[in-house]
Amino acid sequence: MTMENNNQLTRREFLKASAGVTIGAIATGLPVHAFAHAQGSDKLRVGLIGCGGRGTGAARDAAFADKGVEIYALGDLFRDKLDACRQNLQSLGEAFNVSDDRCFTGFDNYKGVIESGVHIVILATPPAFRPVHFQAAIEAGKHVFMEKPVAVCPAGVRAIIEAGEMAKQKRLTVVAGTQRRHDFGYRETIKRIQEGAIGRIVAGYCYWNQGGLWAVPKQEGWSDTEWQIRNWLYFTWLSGDHIVEQHIHNIDVINWVLGTHPIKALAMGGRQVRTDPLYGHIYDHFAVEFEYPGGVKVLSMCRQIDNCANFVGERVVGTGGVADPSGWIQGITEWRYDGPRTNPYMQEHVHLIQSIRKGEALNEARQVAESTLSAIMGRMSAYTGKEVAWEQAMNSQLNLLERVQKLHEFGPMAVDPVAMPGKTPLV
Repeated sequence: MTMENNNQLTRREFLKASAGVTIGAIATGLPVHAFAHAQGSDKLRVGLIGCGGRGTGAARDAAFADKGVEIYALGDLFRDKLDACRQNLQSLGEAFNVSDDRCFTGFDNYKGVIESGVHIVILATPPAFRPVHFQAAIEAGKHVFMEKPVAVCPAGVRAIIEAGEMAKQKRLTVVAGTQRRHDFGYRETIKRIQEGAIGRIVAGYCYWNQGGLWAVPKQEGWSDTEWQIRNWLYFTWLSGDHIVEQHIHNIDVINWVLGTHPIKALAMGGRQVRTDPLYGHIYDHFAVEFEYPGGVKVLSMCRQIDNCANFVGERVVGTGGVADPSGWIQGITEWRYDGPRTNPYMQEHVHLIQSIRKGEALNEARQVAESTLSAIMGRMSAYTGKEVAWEQAMNSQLNLLERVQKLHEFGPMAVDPVAMPGKTPLV
């Protein structure tokens, strides 16, 4: 079914569905607001927290995903980011309905957005803030779209899982920005792999090898804290390092194919090319051997260095063939996906909105939390030079979330030291 066919819902059908959902909520003793329908209206109001490029793009995707959506409130730590986003989204026309009193800045901007009367909250700040914002949104009874990764440390992952369980109890929809899970080609291919198209899976490979990304030099008048947040990619406490911030997409696909998370990781990595202080203290390359239940080994590689061979994708090997989860299988016979290909960045919002309208809560919190921790486990191993087991990672006392929870103003902040394998402790 195409996205267009998926997404056609008349006002009469919506009101009929809304009435049924409301009756169902009363019958089950759940608060009506848990379903976050606008009573007597087919409009779903969306609030954006994090007005950078990805947040602006996510707001656009939500608006285009359903004619009954309007962008209703904006929040960002920085006024210039909010203003640029607001100017960009003006082109949405009637789907953009943000007034001055629904624009919020400062460290508590997320509270204003959540309390503004929205039904859906998009969380697109640097990942460090995700656990705090997600918990606040769920406690307030809001449906959530949250960008990946959802944490940068084990403490943050545990907080996401806890809030995700609360969302289940409240029957709230939670969709994550792992858009491959909403790509029809990936969905059909992985379904066939899991049904045995290449036999028993024995190995896998996943890669995100590319050139460098943007960086923000420190400007006069910026405190250390402001610069690090504006240049957030290059600080582990904010991004999780690029194995977590970016390579999570490919690791998530492997977890999806295998239906579980890795049980241990042994990794290496380093900071060989991006050594200038502009690039904070993160690594520029990682290589990880993940082990999954049943002895399945997966090679994971990611790199952000210019003028090198680039490849982004996944492969899985079975006793009866090889597959690319994005759309082809070489087993007894070759098969390639030739069905519809909609924009997965938009399709994830289509699925979110369909879930809300049907009153059938979709909850991706645990799966994205486990994929986030899988990537963190690889980083922990590379930083320390130690093998890291899943239980070690899940129960680790490493808590970068505390820094976010204590952050209420700009000021001095030293750059963390570059991790040194064999010297950096495993905690």
